[in-house]
Amino acid sequence: MIDDMEFGPWDGAERKALNAYKLYENGEMKKALAELDTALEINPANSAWHFNRGLTLDGLERFDDAICEYKTALELSPEDLETLNSLAVDYTRISHYDLALEIFEQIECIDPKFEPSYCNRIITYTEIGKHELAEQMFYMAQEINPECPLCYYNIGNSLFGRQKYEKAIWCWEKTALLEPEHPQINYRIAQAHWANGNYTSAHLHFLQELRNNPGDIDVILDFGLFLLETDKLYMAKEKFHRILELRPNFAPAMHYLGEIAFVMDRYAEAAKWLTKAMKADRKLSGPRFRLAQCELIADRQAKAIEYLMDEMDLNPDDIDILLSMASMFLYLGRLDYASHCLLKITDNDETNAKAFYYLGLAQAIRGGYDDASSFFEHAISLEPNNLRLLRDCGLAYLKMGDLAMAKEMIESACSVNADDPDTLSVYRRIKRAILWQKVTDLLAKISLGCRKK
Repeated sequence: MIDDMEFGPWDGAERKALNAYKLYENGEMKKALAELDTALEINPANSAWHFNRGLTLDGLERFDDAICEYKTALELSPEDLETLNSLAVDYTRISHYDLALEIFEQIECIDPKFEPSYCNRIITYTEIGKHELAEQMFYMAQEINPECPLCYYNIGNSLFGRQKYEKAIWCWEKTALLEPEHPQINYRIAQAHWANGNYTSAHLHFLQELRNNPGDIDVILDFGLFLLETDKLYMAKEKFHRILELRPNFAPAMHYLGEIAFVMDRYAEAAKWLTKAMKADRKLSGPRFRLAQCELIADRQAKAIEYLMDEMDLNPDDIDILLSMASMFLYLGRLDYASHCLLKITDNDETNAKAFYYLGLAQAIRGGYDDASSFFEHAISLEPNNLRLLRDCGLAYLKMGDLAMAKEMIESACSVNADDPDTLSVYRRIKRAILWQKVTDLLAKISLGCRKK
């Protein structure tokens, strides 16, 4: 057949390049790359093949290599808009935002009507927090192509980052309408509903995404976390097991299976999963601090400290982990380590009332009652209606012997919820302490009067 005949190496290179394109479309990136390499060995001066090689490297998430390939293509075709645009997108991916913006502006000078340069610039401006400029790019792109699904998707990311969830949902639903097969679009809508507290809608969109892409591990993991947050523990457990079927050594899934077992008071099972997670990923933050809690429950303090110190070496930045670690260090009397965790929180979040409360406790344990009071007062100023915080501060003042402040805190707690049994119990303790102090003072006065006679 004539289609099977070759007319020299140049024709063979063309066939390799064509086959590479088919492999790329089928998602077989490594094979596509091998075919392009062969084609370019024969004809290294074909800029389109260098561009395609860059796209293939992007598909393999080898962005630095893709950038080099796009630069090679541009040496052959300096004003090719698609190549320039892909280069700018990859600069954004590796956080070289200034270079990305420079390339986008170069595209605009060559062709002000090239819509992708505005569309993709939305992402760059979103990444650097310049959301007004992101919106400006969106409207400029709209003037050229008002039905671009990627523009709606990108500006949705900007809106989501600003916690404008309803608007983000509207934009992503528009994307889904224009391009129903847009990657992870139902996942993004689910995340926005979740963040906005619309759990029923979030659940439905997670399910829709997994119907379309049942093997997407990122979506399954996030869906599992969503189910955990909504107390659907058995459903969450099923999702994490599903991940391990797809990727047996995926440490985060093991970690969360350990978390579920811990919440269910199955500490031996929790320790098994957490140990597996730790071995699968030595740098994963979380399993060690939870293992420390398992050891504390079993009254093995030395082992608990060992796990906590190992967790400290990982330099965790998750606020919930740091708070848990701080509370354990306080319990174990390791006040310096507790303060280290808490100060790391307050350095990044000056509004975390719980961290300031724990800092107050650490100072109270040291005997620094003035500093403790300052921390307690600051915590209350951040969350003046936090019932538990008010009650705990009242207890702390009671133990410090400051009955006036203890009474003030617990009365504030009662004003938030006068029927809370735990608050009323603490209030009775404080009243008894005040009464006893009055009796003691009275007895002291009587004793003093007798001695004077």
